[in-house]
Amino acid sequence: MLPRIPASCSRVPPPLASARSQTFKAFYATIRSLRQPPPDPEDPPPDNDFILSILRANPSLRDTRSYLASFGPRPKPPSAPSADRVPAASKDLSTAQSIPVALEHPKPSPVLSSLLDPVVKRTALVKIQGPFTDVQLDSIARGMVYLEKLGLVSVIVVENDTLQRGEQDERAALIEETMRIVTVLEKQGAKARPVLGAVVKLGPKPGDDEFPESPDFSPPEAHTVPSDLGPIRSALRAGEIPVIPPFALDSFCRSIRVDSNDVLGALARGMVEAAESDTAQSNASPDVLSEEVDLTPLRLMIINREGGVPSYARSGYPHLLINLDSEYSHIHETFHEPWHTTNPTALSNLALAKTCLAYMPPTSSAVMVSHRSPSSLIANLITNKPALSSSLPHALLQGNRRLTAHTPTLLRRGLPVRVLRTVSEIDRPKMNALLEQSFNRILDEEAFYQRLERTLDFIVVAGDYVGTAIVTNEPCPGSPEPISYLDKFAVLPSHQGDGTVDFLWVALHDESYGLGHPFSANPNGGKGGVGEGRDLVWRSRANNPVNKWYFERSSGHMRMGSWVMFWCDAEKRLKLEQARRAGAGLSYVEGWEKGRLAQWGSVVGTIPSAWK
Repeated sequence: MLPRIPASCSRVPPPLASARSQTFKAFYATIRSLRQPPPDPEDPPPDNDFILSILRANPSLRDTRSYLASFGPRPKPPSAPSADRVPAASKDLSTAQSIPVALEHPKPSPVLSSLLDPVVKRTALVKIQGPFTDVQLDSIARGMVYLEKLGLVSVIVVENDTLQRGEQDERAALIEETMRIVTVLEKQGAKARPVLGAVVKLGPKPGDDEFPESPDFSPPEAHTVPSDLGPIRSALRAGEIPVIPPFALDSFCRSIRVDSNDVLGALARGMVEAAESDTAQSNASPDVLSEEVDLTPLRLMIINREGGVPSYARSGYPHLLINLDSEYSHIHETFHEPWHTTNPTALSNLALAKTCLAYMPPTSSAVMVSHRSPSSLIANLITNKPALSSSLPHALLQGNRRLTAHTPTLLRRGLPVRVLRTVSEIDRPKMNALLEQSFNRILDEEAFYQRLERTLDFIVVAGDYVGTAIVTNEPCPGSPEPISYLDKFAVLPSHQGDGTVDFLWVALHDESYGLGHPFSANPNGGKGGVGEGRDLVWRSRANNPVNKWYFERSSGHMRMGSWVMFWCDAEKRLKLEQARRAGAGLSYVEGWEKGRLAQWGSVVGTIPSAWK
């Protein structure tokens, strides 16, 4: 018989007693789940939603190749022939030929096999920014389980916006929330492990003060070293999702609550450094598979109740794709005052993405998503693209029902974007390399630059010549105004699919047919949205696979033999014309449109080739 506990010692405040009871139940559920037998095969989990989520992602061939490069089977070194292997010339071919073809087992599709059974496990840093209801947590946990099936294992950091710093029992409340998430994950079929001890330390990392501070970047207020990541490594090795409350060790080795953004920033840096240390110590070839989960974070996922970062250019709807390198300050400057109430953590999460992506690989991305859109995480993982392309026409995005307050925001480290006005500003060797690699043809350099000397309007350059858009003014017979012609639009193959194409087209829009609208005042070193927009015209080979992309972004197109001519109407003029006609609407061909296609066609068809 157990000894009786005095009543005076057993009195616990009701809220805290309830919290402790729930914590114990969650912990017991965690241990109990390890002892449960596997589910009955006659009662399989509902995987239809998982398959549909993959299909809705609609990945292109390039997206699929990129996914397989990260998660698919990697080539293995050829094995030496065994001693007992019989030479092919001495085999009894009649035996082999007598095997019916029907008995041969078909090989599974490598794409399907890799999507549904990934070989390589990668990690994602996930911020679950509650509070959430049980139903909302179920939806979020289902998304985490789907990502794990695709090879992306989440390292989750918990946050609760309603729990103020310094509140009584805040530590118990955060532990309770951590255990609640563990329980929900296991309910959805995943293995999860609470990591309740602090894995980061407060303060800058020793040695950081030796490096000058950058005005555009500040390191996290916490740090970690590889030895601190033992609990996370242990959970990942066991196939479990680590769930971490926002605790850190202070200078007195006390575990205290800190901002979850500091924990995430410290983990992003520490996990990258630990992965680099693992590679250096093992001296393993990249072609050799490791049993360890790659600690380098591939994604940062911020799941909250607000959704993405609201955009002044989209009437408060979220940004679709953010180039942190060139847009970070501009977003702060254009952040409307009411959004501080409706989206109170948008800017702090924007800073978190900038901090984490500074340490993560260049191909990594961050996504800010509402709890209402967990399935979009699968699309982001497979395609690494925003839910809707940011370079689509503004009117189309505004009228698209899929663009809502809960549309996710994709964030990339990005590239600087600048506008050149003269040929003398061009770095010719870099421009030549960019054009020749993009088009896989030899540039007729002398003739090309001579033509630009006569006709150049402006050039948009992304990064260190990884992408460019060249616009010229082509004389038009019978018209006082030259044609604004997109002569070249090129992105290096190594940067196709990483957001550079959209960054480049948005800057092109802002400098040409989008001029005059306030949402064209983006920081690309150009006119800042001030001026009158002009119709933009270009041509493309009829068999160019990029034409589908052009069809979606143009106002119209016309076949010209082996060419297709595209154009984008000046948006400000269209807006004024629609306002003038009020409810009458625009006709199929307005007066100012008559004859312009013939004029454009006569000019565009005579522009000489730039290639040898």
